[in-house]
Amino acid sequence: MISGAIAMGSIVVSLFFLRYWRSSKDRFFLYFAASFALEAVTRVMLGLSSPESEGAPLFYLTRVVAYGLILIAIYEKNSGKKS
Repeated sequence: MISGAIAMGSIVVSLFFLRYWRSSKDRFFLYFAASFALEAVTRVMLGLSSPESEGAPLFYLTRVVAYGLILIAIYEKNSGKKS
């Protein structure tokens, strides 16, 4: 149940960032929206799988990609690249 609540929260945050991306066209918000959407997908996959599979490399890989998107967004925003 907790995994579902986290997935729902991640989707809400993703939609929030998508709304800001649509109005500003700043890739920063798009990266954050994609990261939270990926986190929601990961949580749904965890909720549907057996508890023993939580340590599977696929779950760690999707989290690394999600956090990598956040790092890329922060780097691009601070480096002064145009969106």
